[in-house]
Amino acid sequence: MFPLFGYHSFLFLLLLCFFPRPCFTARITPEKITVITTDTHKATWHNFTRFKDAEKGSHVSGMSELKKYFQRFGYLSLPDNQNDNFTDVFDTQFESAVTLYQQKLGLPVTGQLDSDTISAIMSPRCGVSDTAPRIHATKHFAYFYGTPRWGPGSPMTLTYACSPSNMIDYISLLEIRTVFQRSFSRWASVIPVNFTEIEDYESANIRIGFYRGDHGDGEPFDGVLGVLAHAFAPENGRFHLDEAETWAIDFKKVKSEAAVDLESVATHEIGHILGLAHSSVKEAVMYPSLRPRSRRVDLKLDDVEGVQALYGSNPNFKFSSLLESETSSNKGIGLNCRSSKWPFSLEVVVFFLLSMIT
Repeated sequence: MFPLFGYHSFLFLLLLCFFPRPCFTARITPEKITVITTDTHKATWHNFTRFKDAEKGSHVSGMSELKKYFQRFGYLSLPDNQNDNFTDVFDTQFESAVTLYQQKLGLPVTGQLDSDTISAIMSPRCGVSDTAPRIHATKHFAYFYGTPRWGPGSPMTLTYACSPSNMIDYISLLEIRTVFQRSFSRWASVIPVNFTEIEDYESANIRIGFYRGDHGDGEPFDGVLGVLAHAFAPENGRFHLDEAETWAIDFKKVKSEAAVDLESVATHEIGHILGLAHSSVKEAVMYPSLRPRSRRVDLKLDDVEGVQALYGSNPNFKFSSLLESETSSNKGIGLNCRSSKWPFSLEVVVFFLLSMIT
């Protein structure tokens, strides 16, 4: 029999204590989109959970309302023979719409109303349509039809102003202006366009305001955690946010589960103001939905490539810095493991132990 703590056993245990364990980068999984609800509010599309697992041939009461959602965001049109009314039947046309929706939002393409698809549908989102006939799409980023942009020349300066009457009162105007200044600066850092705030709201190129319900632009807001905001293609300049939302600039100070990050939405809508439509890249600023109490403010490669195709590159912008930033953000986090390189002192100990063996 071998001694329980013989020489070789001791040596093996000693080496285990010093040798670094293998460390693997965390696998980054696609972020699931969920909507947070409490007793104090309801998501606009919260009842859509009852359509989960529906597939072609299903007949579910109220599915016509879900079809209206798909129509609103550009995935479905009314057949000529239905007299402006959708049916509650999951038919071939609706299956095609669901498939297109899944493709556009980077979801698993099943053609069914699976849990990922229903979660995406129920998520708070931008009110701008995702797809045809107004959208010119590439592999990821997309443009409004005709690829409109501001002005023929570059560099250029666009002015913006906040509405003197349509603002919220629980965030100071100075804080709101600071948020928008940061958001505009992100886009200005990658294209030869400058943004300047002015006081004259009516004469500004970009006009920002908070509105509730039907506010006269043909795109009514729908209350808490439905459509968060919308903006129009160049050179319209209208930028509207839903006043009904609980807007936040610091989640530490705002405890509501329905709080929406103002800076994330502002950065997204400025992309529309510049001519970008929605992206299918979930990490991109121009992805159409945003979870409550989450932030997505940093421009990704997809955002930058899309807007630079319209305006060219800021002379001071370097793709290498963006790639480094994305690489850094994709590294595993929360790992408690040693480096793959041994410290010098450990190498000395290992060398000494090996020399004893020989």
